[in-house]
Amino acid sequence: MLVLLPDTMPLSPTLPDGVTVSVYDTQAPLPDSCRDAEVLVVWGNSAANLTDCAQRLPRLRWVQTLAAGPDAVLRAGFAPSVVVTAGLGLHDRTVAEHALALTLAAARRVNLLVRAQIGGRWAGELGGLQPVDAPGTFRTLRDANVVIWGFGGIAGTLAPLLAALGARVTGVARTAGERHGFPVVTAASLPTLLPDTDLLISILPGTPETDRVLDAAVFAGLPEHAWVLNVGRGSVLDEEALVAALRAGRLGGAALDVFAVEPLPASSPLWDEPNVIISPHAAGGRPEGADALLSENLALFRTGRPLRNVVAR
Repeated sequence: MLVLLPDTMPLSPTLPDGVTVSVYDTQAPLPDSCRDAEVLVVWGNSAANLTDCAQRLPRLRWVQTLAAGPDAVLRAGFAPSVVVTAGLGLHDRTVAEHALALTLAAARRVNLLVRAQIGGRWAGELGGLQPVDAPGTFRTLRDANVVIWGFGGIAGTLAPLLAALGARVTGVARTAGERHGFPVVTAASLPTLLPDTDLLISILPGTPETDRVLDAAVFAGLPEHAWVLNVGRGSVLDEEALVAALRAGRLGGAALDVFAVEPLPASSPLWDEPNVIISPHAAGGRPEGADALLSENLALFRTGRPLRNVVAR
């Protein structure tokens, strides 16, 4: 059985008997020597390469993406008989760390400090004596109300970090209850949460159901000082509505790591907004534990047992 491994990162999974691997170029058409592959591992592939793989691998039975979200694979057109598994858990720590960094940058106005530094200006209004309590602002995680929309593994890693700095965290997911020790509600309850929210964090996947769900109605429900942070998928955010809310003073700011079009076009008005922090899809990019996940799933696949992280199609 031939397994194709991407050339975008070194991988050395434990291989069951009878399994061989070949490393392929994720930015180029597949060579004919790869056509007999039954397993394809995806990481950092171009859209054209994924489409080529979907069309030119007649024996393919399983695609393992190392990304947490399988949307790029699902768009490529693989046959319905091909099982797709996601890289859930591989990005929990890295994305949580980056989300925490963006959160603290927003609260401590690092974006404005950097702008002042570039201009050679001592931003005294951002330093010196400051009130311990400043109602109607987002300047600290202490006693801040943080809502995380998309409460999965990444949120389960991030929430305790926020709570350790004094935040009150509420999750939003498909089912209500308690996860990782934090209260979780469904999206139906979101309108009741928004008016008291200081920071809304999105870790939503890119699906037809989540397309532009961060919209004008959500922004209107937030207090004027609230910030929005997105480390999920760019497709979930209505960027035009966000800019309009910022320019109207109806929102405090936004910290964004993902965008509808990447790289973010130079023509995007987001670049010029002083209270927007732009990060170039840098939260993930380092799948931790990829070899362990591949090794486990290869062993399961070889013996016909259910795989981990199967994506419903």
